[in-house]
Amino acid sequence: MTDDGREKQRLPLGINRNINGYRMTTVIDKHVSISLLRGICQMPAYVAYERGYWSELGIDVAMTVEATAWLIPNRLLSEEQGFAVMPWTRVAAASVQGEPLVLVCGSGCDEAAIVVRRGLRPEDVRKVAVPQQGGIKDLTAAAAFPVLGWKSVETLRFPSGDAAILCLIGGGADAAVMVEPYATLVEQLGLGDVILRTGEIWSGVPGCSLTTTAQMIDRDPDLVRRMVAGFVRGACEVEDDPETSAKIALPYIGVAANVIQRALHHNRPDVSALDNDAAMARVVNLMVELGYLSQTPSRQYKDLTFLREVCSIGQRESRLTSTHGGK
Repeated sequence: MTDDGREKQRLPLGINRNINGYRMTTVIDKHVSISLLRGICQMPAYVAYERGYWSELGIDVAMTVEATAWLIPNRLLSEEQGFAVMPWTRVAAASVQGEPLVLVCGSGCDEAAIVVRRGLRPEDVRKVAVPQQGGIKDLTAAAAFPVLGWKSVETLRFPSGDAAILCLIGGGADAAVMVEPYATLVEQLGLGDVILRTGEIWSGVPGCSLTTTAQMIDRDPDLVRRMVAGFVRGACEVEDDPETSAKIALPYIGVAANVIQRALHHNRPDVSALDNDAAMARVVNLMVELGYLSQTPSRQYKDLTFLREVCSIGQRESRLTSTHGGK
């Protein structure tokens, strides 16, 4: 069970070793690129790449860590990249604009945290650093301010999450909205304290998720299936071996492994996060209310059939292993 009483999905370690007839192979027959960001929500991809889980499924993956999430939608739509782990809210916004981005697997969950400078009471906050509009950090801030009684607080806008964090650390703001492991890092350095997390507003709401395009799904569903399988296996390893996973993530995130591991106590990837339709609907309604969307999306912007197939195969293999004594 999670802290909010939801049933935690435990995925079998045997997952992706037999996806629709594909067993682990040394033959590379697929080539694709993926855009990532930095944070806990990206860890399944770091692990899948470094552990060779995609290679084991015959995929040569070229990975790019982007400077900001705003760069990713156009890179996918122009087919510079085949996949990305990006904010689901950007995908919802793209859907309203008729752009064919599709979510295929969850990852980030309850991602953002509001951090107040240490020694300052929440009621004394006057300036809050927030990244660009439309992401889960911005939306968490928009929903949290009334809860915190911050009616006259000034919002300082920054082009990236990093810039918002630096504003807090540098004394330019009293608080900032950030994701993990940066919230844990700021606390560990004695510079601030988390006073509220996204999950306290919308429990279980997704964050950055594995995304591709409708064209990719139509053109090469086999590749999408294998990419999801490798990603899910990476998520399993983050769940079952957080210490090693934190060490793998260190060079990508740029934060010490012990900080990353501690952050995983607050926030872990969840491949089933995109099943939380109720929380997602509440976020979309807020986006419409704020004017970020002209209307709620009319077209489907998530396809979880690959995830369901991968999970059902893994569960079936686990049952067979149990029945036959692991032989």
